[in-house]
Amino acid sequence: MIRVAVLSDTHGMLRQEVKDVLSSCDVILHGGDINKQEILDQLAVFAPVHVVRGNNDKEWAAELPETLRLELGGVRIFMIHNRRQIREDISECDLVIFGHSHRYLEQKEGTTCWLNPGSCGPRRFHSPVTMALLEISENGTFTIQKVELLTGEKETGGDRSPENPLPSSTADRRKLVKAVIKDTDRGRTVDEIAVRNGITRDMAEQICRLYVTHPGIDADGVLDKMELYALGVTGKKR
Repeated sequence: MIRVAVLSDTHGMLRQEVKDVLSSCDVILHGGDINKQEILDQLAVFAPVHVVRGNNDKEWAAELPETLRLELGGVRIFMIHNRRQIREDISECDLVIFGHSHRYLEQKEGTTCWLNPGSCGPRRFHSPVTMALLEISENGTFTIQKVELLTGEKETGGDRSPENPLPSSTADRRKLVKAVIKDTDRGRTVDEIAVRNGITRDMAEQICRLYVTHPGIDADGVLDKMELYALGVTGKKR
């Protein structure tokens, strides 16, 4: 049996909880948005790594492929960061691995299984921190196990806390993000932005990063990507 760790969107962070899972794996598949070479170097200590480049993997990752085909134990695998950018025939593949959305997805379409392991990097507010385990048997069949990390409240960075609650209304949240965007355009530091707007440094950094890495995005776009609406308190989408 081949035990495969499937992860994506680590965004410069390799958690100890992830390392604990990697220690029992034979192969590592990464769906992109690694953010720095150091993460790949750390992964390679545990097992051979197969990786595709994400939209946030810049100059340092120029040699990484945007798509990758490989076969493990008879299972034909296709990898890409953003599934919407698939431009080739993958009908013969048994498993398609992708990332980008930070949302775990395991879906069967015909004979092909689609797997997004979610994100096991920096936590986005109340979004789960997840990865997946793929076990390939000797006869070429495979099973997938969702691995959810931080099921308790182990982190406050990026989450709401009593000391730094998010505004309860959509209008106030939009106003907050607009203020952070304006401060970013004025060249203020993340620490300054956090203090000026009464939010955690982690929250300020999240907003700034999304604004800078998505040219043309507005406050509503930032809110959507931060998944604040998914908390079910804005009356928008869940």
